[in-house]
Amino acid sequence: MISGSIVALVTPMLDDGSIDYAGLQRLVDWHVSAGTSAIVAVGTTGESATLSVEEHHTVIKAIVDQAAGRIPIIAGTGANSTSEAIEMTHAAHRVGADACLTVTPYYNKPTQEGLYLHHKAIAEAVDIPNILYNVPGRTAVDMLPSTTARLAELPNIVGIKDATGDLARGAALLAGCGDKISIYSGDDATAVEFMLMGGAGNVSVTANVAPQQMAELCRLAMAASSGSEQDKQAARDLNQSLAALNNDLFVEANPIPVKWALHKMGLMGQGIRLPLTVLDSQYHAKIETALALASITTEPAKQTTQTTAN
Repeated sequence: MISGSIVALVTPMLDDGSIDYAGLQRLVDWHVSAGTSAIVAVGTTGESATLSVEEHHTVIKAIVDQAAGRIPIIAGTGANSTSEAIEMTHAAHRVGADACLTVTPYYNKPTQEGLYLHHKAIAEAVDIPNILYNVPGRTAVDMLPSTTARLAELPNIVGIKDATGDLARGAALLAGCGDKISIYSGDDATAVEFMLMGGAGNVSVTANVAPQQMAELCRLAMAASSGSEQDKQAARDLNQSLAALNNDLFVEANPIPVKWALHKMGLMGQGIRLPLTVLDSQYHAKIETALALASITTEPAKQTTQTTAN
């Protein structure tokens, strides 16, 4: 259904922490013109954990409205309560989201059977394509490939974002259910190798600041997965220019570094909500260097003008 570079979009905020809807609209337009394949609205990078339920719905609607059918919108609708996740998914479906992204229930540590029944209930309750999201580093629960394979048999479940960064895990998913659902990387540092193995794309933090480069990387890597070693090397060479960003955008908890980078690029204010804080000054030079290695300018006036023009 969806493949390529899928940006896990930030939710821009003003310095007082209020949502910057005008900035959000500009970011959507920028990604459309940069060749991003799809947008994840209000996922982890979109600060789903700090938005109110009402804000969650209004941000998804704002992104859907601004995209206006030009690019698929995947709404983050996961929760650690099954009934709440169903409610969030219904709301996203009503405003026209193309798919939903449902994270494994965090904190309460369900069993594998609980994970299966949770995602099954969502898929059966709302007529919208479901993309599963496994990120044990955030949730303290790991959905095993065998559970994913069971869920892949359900008609409404169309993909999984695997954010383990474990290529052996990716290979197991591709082998076990890659013929039934799309398998996406959720880890920028290993995404190129995952796509060269046959992955359907990358749900990316780095794409927030380097949308054109990530779109081209995904195109190259997915085309090269069945190509020659020379084709694969071309994808790896492009990935090298993004390697510092792929690592350094996680020097503090996501989305702290990527929001500061976008602020430095002049694309939005530096607003972020507690308990998250603005990037510590000790990391500023590191992020600026990573941006420079990817040939990304940090001239605010120039970038803001370009973005507004788009």
